[in-house]
Amino acid sequence: MLIDEIKKAKIEAMKAHDEDRKNAYSMILSRYQILLTSGNEVKDSDEPVISIIMKFAKELDEEAEGYKKAGREDSYNATLRQKEAIVSFLPKMLSEDEIKTIILSLEDRSIPSVMKHFKMNYAGKADMGMVNKVARSLQ
Repeated sequence: MLIDEIKKAKIEAMKAHDEDRKNAYSMILSRYQILLTSGNEVKDSDEPVISIIMKFAKELDEEAEGYKKAGREDSYNATLRQKEAIVSFLPKMLSEDEIKTIILSLEDRSIPSVMKHFKMNYAGKADMGMVNKVARSLQ
């Protein structure tokens, strides 16, 4: 499972004394542990981990932007290294053309139907904002 790969990567980062990667992996593991102990049912798949990584990557983008505006180059670079470390665990995302092809193959191309189809079948593999944009362009 993906969470096990992240645990191994954290150990490797600790051995290499790479604080940025270690911190990024620790954050993902921490958020996953919180999810497990939250009382919510967690699927026995990589989907929750992918969701955590995607949310954390978005947060790191916002954090990096703040550091850049503040002129804190060292913190900015550290944040980019953290993001680089975690996005390597994400599956290859569907391209805009692939999303368009899938939507065109659907019988019901209404926005709610398309979004439901992608959420059920392509969770973590498609940017839902991109799916929405493509679906609207085909209306």
